[in-house]
Amino acid sequence: MLQIETDMVDDTQAMARKPPPLHPSLKPFVKAVTTAEQALASIHNGDHVFVGTGCAAPRSLVQTLEHMQSPPADVELLHFFTVNAFDHDDEGRSTTRFRHRTFFVGNDMRAAIKQGLVDYVPMSIARVPEMIALGRIAVDVALIQVSLPDAFGYVSLGVSVDIIPAAIARARLVIAEVNPHMPRSMGDSTLHISRIDHLVPVDTPVTEFIRSPVPEEDVQRIARYIAGIIDDGSTLQIGLGQVAHEALQYLTDRKDLGVHSDLISDAIIPLLENGSLTGACKTSKRFKIVASMALGSRALYDLIDGNPLFSMEPMDTVCNPMTIAAQHKMVAIAQAYSIDLTGQVCIDQFGGEFFGGIGSQGEFLRGASRSPGGKPIVCMTSTTWDGTQSRIRPALLEGEAATVARADVHYVVTEYGIAYLFGKSIRERATALIELAHPQFRPELFARAQELGYLSPDQTLQNLRAYPVEEELTITLKDGRTVMLRPALSSDAQGIRDLFHHLSEADVYTRFFRHVRGLSNAEVQRLCNVNYENEVAFVATTGSREEGLIVGQSCYFTNPTTNLADTAFMVHPDWQGCGLGTALQNRMVQHAMKRGLRGFVADVLPGNTRMLQLARNGPPSVQMEKTSDSVHLTQLFEPAPPKGQTWERLVRKATGWSHRQTSADGENDPPSSDD
Repeated sequence: MLQIETDMVDDTQAMARKPPPLHPSLKPFVKAVTTAEQALASIHNGDHVFVGTGCAAPRSLVQTLEHMQSPPADVELLHFFTVNAFDHDDEGRSTTRFRHRTFFVGNDMRAAIKQGLVDYVPMSIARVPEMIALGRIAVDVALIQVSLPDAFGYVSLGVSVDIIPAAIARARLVIAEVNPHMPRSMGDSTLHISRIDHLVPVDTPVTEFIRSPVPEEDVQRIARYIAGIIDDGSTLQIGLGQVAHEALQYLTDRKDLGVHSDLISDAIIPLLENGSLTGACKTSKRFKIVASMALGSRALYDLIDGNPLFSMEPMDTVCNPMTIAAQHKMVAIAQAYSIDLTGQVCIDQFGGEFFGGIGSQGEFLRGASRSPGGKPIVCMTSTTWDGTQSRIRPALLEGEAATVARADVHYVVTEYGIAYLFGKSIRERATALIELAHPQFRPELFARAQELGYLSPDQTLQNLRAYPVEEELTITLKDGRTVMLRPALSSDAQGIRDLFHHLSEADVYTRFFRHVRGLSNAEVQRLCNVNYENEVAFVATTGSREEGLIVGQSCYFTNPTTNLADTAFMVHPDWQGCGLGTALQNRMVQHAMKRGLRGFVADVLPGNTRMLQLARNGPPSVQMEKTSDSVHLTQLFEPAPPKGQTWERLVRKATGWSHRQTSADGENDPPSSDD
């Protein structure tokens, strides 16, 4: 589940009932200074009272309001979300005396919503300021927490700007806790003290929000997958989900990362200390960390205090879709509860209960999708925490809303791999998402997908393992171009079919031993939908993951009796002659040797000089046996290779080849003794 699991550093008992001595900076404004009880007495029956956000929630004011002997009637408390501001009894039940309207169901509100005390509003937090300004969301009173005033009478909203300026602008009454421990954040976070009606001095530590590390391998694997697709120079949105914060620890080797985010946390500190976070490539506000609120430790707050590196801004400014889209390589990470096989994502509901909220994920996902080199990422563990349910479903369940439309989903990441869905058909989406599911749920998902008509009846399910991201290998070929060699996925079917149709007739004939006009679904699946037990396939791709083009494919099929494997290759004509075939063969040899295979075998047409060259460049021991219409190659992994004239005589005997040629891919054909 998408939960904000943290260790809360709370010092509620330290909140002095007796007002602290008046700070010298408040003396010019002494007429506005009062106690919490006196300030809150100005709240009327039926008022809509806004409560400040996150770690800047005005806890003294909230506690005083909750404990008033005769509280105002029919008051509604409105907030984005709060951290440790509302009490619970020993049984975990909320003790609040008021009704609440909230845009995020966090720890403070989880029990209260079950008790029927909360109205959850499922809308983008970036649109809330507009609704407040129009009066469609009512705000009569604003309770906030601010820093001490400076010499010019300006206080800072500190660690939470978010939607507070909109609430202040609309409220008839503004009551502020003035706290010397609140950092003075820079950016658009200041407020002149004349706009505050009542000043309530407090002297308590600002609430800290310390995330407990998540050691589970599933979460760490997802975090590594996410980190693996984040490039140098990317601009990051971090969000509230735990996995996004875990991913940042794997980015310390990147260069010139930037931050433009609704939220920042302690996870950015190692990136700053390591020099990875410079903001040098950002399009808007280069070299600055832009955020709307901070949830973290005192170390983060001290880093923010008076530091012009940080620009804290209102949520509607940070989440402006045009600003997000303009950022260089914008990365948005949303953590979800579930996704169906068409790509609909639920991020605020699970099992009929509300958890978390929509926040600003819609703006960031859509903005990142339009950013040059951007990556909108949805992540989740493949199963619920107890492993009893798959989060990847044939259809979202009753009580699960499609909070992210399937048209807005690009990357999906689980501990079983990465899928890219944007622009893909329902069949392609279902195929890719099934491969991201836990293996125990894949057969059921596959059967349901066929029942729903998402998959064709002749498609089969072969792969029941996690995608081995560690087997991805980026190499540079002889002509300087780079390709990624990776294990094939069943979702590669269309890419392999496209590769096939770029082959020449001669290439097709030497590959299939017959003239073939096209590949059936069963045939193309045989080349990528493999079980990785006795069937293994690799593809070579160029370009980004979003627009990756398959330019080469290789596979081997193991004979358990001989412990040898049959091999086959396809290489795009534009990529022949640069060593790609040799690279694919070497990758397969490495894979096969780790699994204890003895070697490879292949039947080759006598005129297929490229395969003969591959044989020479491959495993060291090669045996050739000529039949009536083909050459049977046996390549063993261990003994030393024949060299020089020995190799030339072997090829001539097996094939009748007697003069040096250049193959269609531009690589030398079977070499002479002086090669």
